[in-house]
Amino acid sequence: MGVFLVWYQLSKMTALERDSMWEAIIAVNPIWIILSILFGILSHLSRAYRWGFLLEPLGYKPRLANSFMAIMIGYFANTFVIRSGEVLRAVSLSKTDNIPFEKGFGTIVAGRIADLILLIIIMTTAVMLQSTALISYFKEHANPLGFMILLILGIGIGILGLRLLQKSSHPLIKKIRDFGLGLLDGVKSILHLKNNAAFIFHSLFIWTMYIGMFWIMKFAVEGTSEAPFGVILAAFVVGGFSMSATNGGTGLYPIAMAAIFSFFGYEDGATFGWLLWGTQTIFNILVGGICSLILLFYKKD
Repeated sequence: MGVFLVWYQLSKMTALERDSMWEAIIAVNPIWIILSILFGILSHLSRAYRWGFLLEPLGYKPRLANSFMAIMIGYFANTFVIRSGEVLRAVSLSKTDNIPFEKGFGTIVAGRIADLILLIIIMTTAVMLQSTALISYFKEHANPLGFMILLILGIGIGILGLRLLQKSSHPLIKKIRDFGLGLLDGVKSILHLKNNAAFIFHSLFIWTMYIGMFWIMKFAVEGTSEAPFGVILAAFVVGGFSMSATNGGTGLYPIAMAAIFSFFGYEDGATFGWLLWGTQTIFNILVGGICSLILLFYKKD
């Protein structure tokens, strides 16, 4: 899907548009790229450090270097196989620090819950800052009835699935239930943190760095350099969803950036998308690939 979307976007552009975009990327001042990557590195380090707060109530204290390596392996894996990174993060710590996979994975889910809360706050802020344009758009294009039907169906399927897991005595279902209970132990770690203030600080810092990584790159592209913070925040939210829809946002991220910046009347959204996605992806592949090789030959002390 990602490769198809890359081909689709490039094929829809004229030769002149492709040449113009490539020239704009080559002409970018590298300081903006370096700063954006630096913000990304700081967010990864903070995420690795925050992970330790979730593992501590379970009796585990992984090395920061091992946690950082696991996170970069996760980003590396997500570039090629969607959502595989979370699994490999837990696998990595199980090898380097003897942390049971299901408990490690449970703490990853707990961290994602904290991230989801912050993402909702960011989304709400973006909607408030751009309420006039967004409300007008959704009034013209949204289908409230269809949304409600999908929501009710999703809730119903979820309830039936939970009842099946609770009541069934089938060996496979029991294994799934036991695995789920192990995950729950990891998720519950968020309720027993010894340093709530530090966890909250790092959660806020991670997302501040994410937004900073995105915001600083606007100055690298002429067509987006004048975009106000509200537009940047709205584009950041859209970009976040595109990263989850394909493996590492491959193909979809530049398309999403072209669409959202165009929606608000700014040019060069595609150039912005290719530049930000490309530089971060190259970094994740290089660093994550090295970390993957280290893990492959890793030997415990």
